[in-house]
Amino acid sequence: MSLFLGIDTSNYTTSAAVYNNTDGSVVMRGRLLPVKEGEKGIRQSDAVFHHTVRLPEIIEEVMSHVSAGELSGIGVSVKPSNQEGSYMPCFLAGVSAARAASAAAGVPLFEFSHQDGHIAAALYSCNKLSLINEPFIAFHISGGTSQALLVTPEKGYFKTQVIFDSLDLKAGQAVDRVGMLLGLSFPCGARLEQIAAEKVKTLEYIKIFRNEKGFSLSGVENRCKKMLENGESPEDTAAYCLSCIYSVIYDTVTELKKRYGDLPLVFSGGVMSDRIIRDTLLESFEANFAEPAFSADNACGTAVLASIVSKGK
Repeated sequence: MSLFLGIDTSNYTTSAAVYNNTDGSVVMRGRLLPVKEGEKGIRQSDAVFHHTVRLPEIIEEVMSHVSAGELSGIGVSVKPSNQEGSYMPCFLAGVSAARAASAAAGVPLFEFSHQDGHIAAALYSCNKLSLINEPFIAFHISGGTSQALLVTPEKGYFKTQVIFDSLDLKAGQAVDRVGMLLGLSFPCGARLEQIAAEKVKTLEYIKIFRNEKGFSLSGVENRCKKMLENGESPEDTAAYCLSCIYSVIYDTVTELKKRYGDLPLVFSGGVMSDRIIRDTLLESFEANFAEPAFSADNACGTAVLASIVSKGK
């Protein structure tokens, strides 16, 4: 039996996971970072503090399923993405814990980006880890990132290239800003979906600005604010916001199919746990969506990737 510990300390969640590469099982624990009432996010200094306090307990919980000598390696998220200059202090808490655990256990440490982990967790959730051996397109749609990536195999692992990106507001930011207009607490995604679901089961197509490099969601908040000022319902407003996000993804998939053909599609990121968006997209495209527990920030992907990369060492 080979077990691998994964650690991820993102700007939203403290998480750890243990992956068993013999039977494919995962034990995962995670906790959202606390955000003060009325605020739209958390300062990096506060995120580092909360990760530092919570991470030992979370690691203890998942490691209670590991006996002495069973741990074969540790994977950790060290930065948001593989783009040059990608950095957030919140990942330092996870790196510190991972390095200490690696030294104490005498097992190798493998470093990945947070985005790598999202892709791997989505593949695990969809039972599609075999896609690592072929090209595919991965969408990472969250509060910090709204990108499409061309993923290609490399040395038993994969490399990523950003092929479409948000030109301004990220999809998760749009969701949270509209949610705040409706009086919701941050993060607003799950509750906004519930409100929209009271009105619609599928979303309508809305033309959103885009060019050859990406799309713009900067006008969504202002449009939703005007809707509420004009007396339109919270349900209609929430549905409009989600329709805008669905529409930019629809347009992006359509464009990328023209460029790259019918490569497999994989969706991850907190926004993609929205079942209304997922179900509407599946009416037009064949695609793989991570289950909600593996779509939002989690450490499953780093544990899985540690297992995969260790085989090539």
